[in-house]
Amino acid sequence: MRRSRFTPVAFGTACLLFALPAGCGGGEPTPNEARLGAERTSPAEPPPSVGETVVAALGDSITAGSPLWDPDPAVRAQIGPAADPTSRYEYWVQRRMPEARFRNCGVFGERTDEIAIRLDGCAEGADVLIVQGGINDIAQMRRVRTAARNLRAMVTRGKRQGLRVALVEVLPWNNGGPAAAPRIRRLNKLIADIGADEGVPVFPWYGQLEDPQAPGSMKAEWTIDGDHPSVDGYRRLADVVEFP
Repeated sequence: MRRSRFTPVAFGTACLLFALPAGCGGGEPTPNEARLGAERTSPAEPPPSVGETVVAALGDSITAGSPLWDPDPAVRAQIGPAADPTSRYEYWVQRRMPEARFRNCGVFGERTDEIAIRLDGCAEGADVLIVQGGINDIAQMRRVRTAARNLRAMVTRGKRQGLRVALVEVLPWNNGGPAAAPRIRRLNKLIADIGADEGVPVFPWYGQLEDPQAPGSMKAEWTIDGDHPSVDGYRRLADVVEFP
């Protein structure tokens, strides 16, 4: 049982529901997935203007802006008339910081190890690197410590390239079932440790969307499908983004 591609971690949700992690994720990418990855790791763009800050936003569907947006035009064509450019945190950051030019390297459904493969191409020539990921590792029943290790490695690589690096917390996941919430909290604790060890900021995204009346879940008005933020949710994420 699979939902549409535009409900981000839906494949992982099915795995948790039916306890068949071996059938979820992994394997060779489809031709379409390979094409998307190639496009997003080789961004073609004009040189930055004077005073402009180029931000490499590296991550999964939360960075991409799912389910109403995607950086790939072919995917947006599949979304159709519902496509909404305000359904991404970068849109709202740029409203507040017009000097920022975002390079959206979000790819739907990727784990941290897959995201890491695209780092060099995404970050080339950038000033700031924002690393986001981890929910698909949890959805596919991968080890939390392995996800944290991958995130730490991306931070280290970004710093070695002279980038100003930031991390973000994993969001609450309404559709993840009771097993997901403690694993998300554990990963966020490890992300906080990475931030402290590496001297990089960690954007507090979990608390920005958590429902105080339903801990471990996003508030109804801040999520569109229980997996991704709504437009209002993405706007709230942008509120706590400050470039290092």
